[in-house]
Amino acid sequence: MKKNIAAFFDIDGTLHRDSLMMEHFKRLIRYEIIDPHYWYSHAQKAFRNWDKRMGNYEDYLLEVAEIYLKSMKGQNKNYIDFIVEQVIDTKGDRVYRFTRDRIYWHKKQGHHVFFISGSPDYLVEKMAEKYEVEAYRATQYLVDDENNFTGEIVQMWDSESKKKAMADMIHKYQIDLAKSYAYGDTKGDLSMLQAVGNPVAINPAKELLTEIKGNELLRSKTMVIVERKDVIYKLDPCVEML
Repeated sequence: MKKNIAAFFDIDGTLHRDSLMMEHFKRLIRYEIIDPHYWYSHAQKAFRNWDKRMGNYEDYLLEVAEIYLKSMKGQNKNYIDFIVEQVIDTKGDRVYRFTRDRIYWHKKQGHHVFFISGSPDYLVEKMAEKYEVEAYRATQYLVDDENNFTGEIVQMWDSESKKKAMADMIHKYQIDLAKSYAYGDTKGDLSMLQAVGNPVAINPAKELLTEIKGNELLRSKTMVIVERKDVIYKLDPCVEML
């Protein structure tokens, strides 16, 4: 019986060069669907701290996610669908070349390709359609009977949630983990990388690289890729961090 091989991809920072949630947030403000106050008094400060490299990347994303969630409460999902489409149409190709090519490579090999992302499910769904992946898991933004966002979520950006999502896919598709692949960039992707025989860290955040270096088994099998401008670098996981 032939074993099934899969490739599990994070999206933000791994495939997409920014955050789908942030792109959506900015467009909601541009169209004055949400109060610009949310950006100028809260999110902008968090972004500037990260942009100046004065803060932690994962902390920045979590802070912005909290602000985004508050701003979405009460919005009607149907009303903002056109902006979701715009984000994917205009920003869906703003991806890392290495990761995009790996998606195409896995498909040619006949592998299953899955997205597991902390971004909102309605954005990840469209991204999954664009890249024709087999299945996806994402943060669920809950709605009420009138399709208005309640301000509640079922998150998918932490390592434990992604581990559970993987387990569902592994069971459903009978995946051979020893021969499978995972791609991620933050500590939230650690469980995905640990689970497979071929983990790949894309432009890893310091916290993720520290975890890889501190785990002998993970360090021995992880490929570290850094893509800058039009150059792709393959690094030793033990590279010194300044």
